[in-house]
Amino acid sequence: MTVSARRLRKAVLPVAGLGTRVLPGTKTTPKELLNVVDRPILSYIVEEAREAGIEHIVFVTGRSKGAIEDYFDHQIELEAQLLAKGKTDILDAMIAELATAGEMSFTRQMQPLGLGHAVWCARDIIGDEPFAVLLPDVIVDSQPGALKQLAEVYAEVGGNVIGVEAVPESETHKYGIVDPETRDGRHIRMKGMVEKPPRGEAPSNLSISGRYILQPEIFGILETQPRGAGGEIQLTDGMARLMKDQTFTAVEYEGVTHDCGDKIGLLRANVALALKRPDLGEAARAAITALL
Repeated sequence: MTVSARRLRKAVLPVAGLGTRVLPGTKTTPKELLNVVDRPILSYIVEEAREAGIEHIVFVTGRSKGAIEDYFDHQIELEAQLLAKGKTDILDAMIAELATAGEMSFTRQMQPLGLGHAVWCARDIIGDEPFAVLLPDVIVDSQPGALKQLAEVYAEVGGNVIGVEAVPESETHKYGIVDPETRDGRHIRMKGMVEKPPRGEAPSNLSISGRYILQPEIFGILETQPRGAGGEIQLTDGMARLMKDQTFTAVEYEGVTHDCGDKIGLLRANVALALKRPDLGEAARAAITALL
C-alpha cells in the first residue's frame, strides 16, 4: 500500500563505524571528522540534512566518538581567541555549524551489528514518524542536495524513497541493488532489492547509495531481522520485508557521489571539492598540475 507523506523532519546518521578502510588515520579520529578541504566530512552531511528541512538529527555513535558531539558544541576558548584577533569570518563559519537547542540527539550502538541495527538503535528518539537516513561517509556533490531531491519526491508519492545511482555492471556485487518494476525518468517503482548480489546476478545496475527516507514501521522489522551479508543486520534486508506492505520509490538523483570511507574516495573528494571552491580552486589546480 502507499503511505501518505507525513512531514519529514528527523534524520538518523549512523556514525558508530570504526573506519577500518581509512586506517591508520581513524585510529584516534572518527572517520566522519576527517577533513575534506577545510571541514569534516560530517559537516557536509549535516548541511545536506538541514537544506532538506531536517529539524532533528539523531547520531548513532559508538565508543571513541565523543569528538563528534563536541564538534557541534561551543569551543569557548577558541571562539574567544578568534574574536580577540579579529578573525570574525572564521568565527562566523564555526558558529553557523553549531547545533541549535534540541536539534541533535546522541545514542549508542553498543555492538557493531550492521547498518540495520544502527538505525534500530534510534527507534525511541524517532518515534512514530517518517525519517531520513544519511550515511555519514558519503558526500554527494549536488545542487540541490541529494536528500532534498529525495524529499521532494517523497512529498509527492509518500511511502519509502531510496537514493540510487548507476554503477558499472562489473561492480554490482559490491552494493545493495534495487530490482525495478517500472521507470518514469529518474523515478523507479521498486519490486525488490538485494544486498551485494553474486557477480552476474544483479537485477539492475542501480546501487543504493546512502540516502533513504523510511517509514517508522521499519523499526519493528529490524527488531527481528536475522543477520544477513557479512553476519550483520542489513538495512536492505529489512527494507525488502517492508516492501511487502508499503511502496518503495528509487530516485536516481543528480549529483556526484564521493565515498569518503575509502582512501582513494577521500582523496578524490578533496581534489574535486577544492577545485570547485571560488577561493581555492585556482591555487588547487596549480598545485595538482605541478605534481603531474
